[in-house]
Amino acid sequence: MHAILLLAHGTPDTLGEMKAYLDLVTSGRGVPDHVVEELQHRYAEIGLREKPGPEPPHLTRWTMKQADLLRAKISEPVYVAMRNWKPLIAPVIEQMKVDGVTSARVLCLAPQNSRTSIGLYKRDLVKALGENPAIQIDFVEGWHSHPKLIEAFADRLLHTRVPHVPIDTNGKRAVLFTAHSVPSRTVQGDNPDPYADEAKDTAALVAQKAGIGDWYFAFQSQGVSGGPWLGPTVEDSLRSLKDRGYEEVVLHPIGFVCDHVEVLYDIDINFQQFAKEIGITLSRPESLNDHPLLIEALAELAGSRRQAPCS
Repeated sequence: MHAILLLAHGTPDTLGEMKAYLDLVTSGRGVPDHVVEELQHRYAEIGLREKPGPEPPHLTRWTMKQADLLRAKISEPVYVAMRNWKPLIAPVIEQMKVDGVTSARVLCLAPQNSRTSIGLYKRDLVKALGENPAIQIDFVEGWHSHPKLIEAFADRLLHTRVPHVPIDTNGKRAVLFTAHSVPSRTVQGDNPDPYADEAKDTAALVAQKAGIGDWYFAFQSQGVSGGPWLGPTVEDSLRSLKDRGYEEVVLHPIGFVCDHVEVLYDIDINFQQFAKEIGITLSRPESLNDHPLLIEALAELAGSRRQAPCS
């Protein structure tokens, strides 16, 4: 039996699980207590509590919704696994074996390819499969330029109102595209990570599709680990736009396909407050979440020509 496996980052279900969650994110290296506390604060600001709520956290809820919508469009069974929280990759692979799955196409819900995200998903998947895998895997390395992904981002952008006026090519406002930052070392050396180029390419394609000429790019959510991370930061970019005379900025995160902490806290709370302090009106398009074009993109990827088996 052939199946589709969606892989996502994962997010804790309660504030008390934050340390264990971060241990998985950092592959066991762990983080200082003050970082755990800061992230607990951020997650609390977007609704996470000490006890599970009536619904799962945003990322989990939207990922499962995306899987449900994909199931309705294709004939193959669809499984979901997370790298950093439940349902974890290894138990899901075991369940797929029990269910009789012998081959699967694997899609990461992160369009741009980085060894710090997709690379780690693939590593954990290979480990879960073992040396003599019972399931043959076709792994999609990235889909940053898929036409329907681009169209979905452009549609969200064109329906943004700042304030109460549709985005178009007229008027003095800027669009600032963002993607999650990664350590600078990933794009240096003899084998540079394609992530930064792919993120900027997604932004350029979305701007072209939406007919937006006045746009810029920044990396958001730089980490707290040692060493430099890719920039420019959103804060530096907003300051620069303010200096150029902009008073309205639409911040469009094209590295994420659903709501989660980097959108709901970093953008909607932190960057919003920063923009207010420097005198900029900041807004963002709705996340893709259950956008029909996103689901169509996933369905096409699920059925497109298979790549070399994962080994």
